Amino acid sequence: MPRSPMNVTHLAAVDAPRAARMLSALRDAALSGRSPHLAPRPVIGESWGRMLRSGVDPEHDFRSGLLPPEEVLRRREDSRLRHVLPVLREGLVSVADTAQHIMVIADPEGRVLWREGSSAVLRKADGLGFLLGADWRENTVGTNGVGTPAVVRRPVQVSGAEHFVRSQASWTCAGAPITDPRDGRLIGVVDVSGPLETMHPATLAWVDSVAKLAEARLRELHLSALERLRAVAAPALARLAGRALVVDREGWTAAVTGMPYTGRVALPKELAPGYHALPALGPCAVEPLAEGWLLRPADEPLPSGATRIVLDLGQPRRWTVTVSGSAGSWTHEPSPRHAELLFLLAEHRGGRTAAQLAADVFGDPRRTVTVRAEMSRVRRYLGGILEHRPYRFRDDAEVQMILPPEPSDLLPHSDAPAVVRTRTASAVP
Repeated sequence: MPRSPMNVTHLAAVDAPRAARMLSALRDAALSGRSPHLAPRPVIGESWGRMLRSGVDPEHDFRSGLLPPEEVLRRREDSRLRHVLPVLREGLVSVADTAQHIMVIADPEGRVLWREGSSAVLRKADGLGFLLGADWRENTVGTNGVGTPAVVRRPVQVSGAEHFVRSQASWTCAGAPITDPRDGRLIGVVDVSGPLETMHPATLAWVDSVAKLAEARLRELHLSALERLRAVAAPALARLAGRALVVDREGWTAAVTGMPYTGRVALPKELAPGYHALPALGPCAVEPLAEGWLLRPADEPLPSGATRIVLDLGQPRRWTVTVSGSAGSWTHEPSPRHAELLFLLAEHRGGRTAAQLAADVFGDPRRTVTVRAEMSRVRRYLGGILEHRPYRFRDDAEVQMILPPEPSDLLPHSDAPAVVRTRTASAVP
């Protein structure tokens, strides 16, 4: 009978070579079907069992294809983890670099989206296939500090020969899942990894504590966003009779009037202004409101052309976009880059492709990744009135643009070729 599980992390802290030898012998015995002298830790033994049942080859270093850079950027933009990168970097990167580790952040599918830390260790990670866009799910590359925490939904340290695949036995990883505090959904894994000799028993607790700080920050950001939306919604709701509620883009409720409060409303993936039947509310009039939606359970649809957009570029350094609907209006101050993009969309009501906008803004139609990232940010506050493929304002929206009296004052910061051409053409008598 095998003895109790070996505490490899504490043994390695005082005698790393001995720990490595014992782990290797334990792994060889367990995977060959022999009764090992020592038992693996339960979390490791259970993972090995999953690997054997799923057919992962412990002697074969399998590497799936890397995601292309454009897909990595897209996933970064879509990931809620981008909001807590400062927390993770502050808590992990500087110490990891000093300790000859790297920080790795992966999405729920185990794809590596960020890597930072010791340059020497990053080069070693390259040799293991621990690259941006790589797939580190447990059923792809075996027991590891990214894929295994994602499966068991708790922090896991995997050291040396605890890795199921032999080629990873020179490595140590400590990973913790990060969940969305709103609904408990897994949104990624943060991992600190390095050569086996750098393993320390405190690493796992350190990584777990920073992951919890990241979750707390996500909770704060969610509540702050709902507060901002609630402030915008208050005057709109005060003018309405009957039932109405304001939700964010994912259906989380910011404010209600005339009806019981509900924490979240299920919304279609692609929701647009107009008249929709929503599962929890029945027929509803839907209007865009700041970073969310105004939902009005009603018998009549919104009047056609209810949305009006005023893009005010009349001031040299302060630009606004104001959206008006039947419930009132709200205003947002776009960044300089977003002001350029909104100007171009107002100029071209038929729409612009990502390549066309890239040429307009950068003079290079190949810079579509940057354009898509920026337009994704624009659509966070104008998503209800912007279409894509091509990017354009909705056909049923009225768009007015206010330009400065002097053509040379149009977006004076901008060196975008299309803006420069407009300034130049307008200045010609």
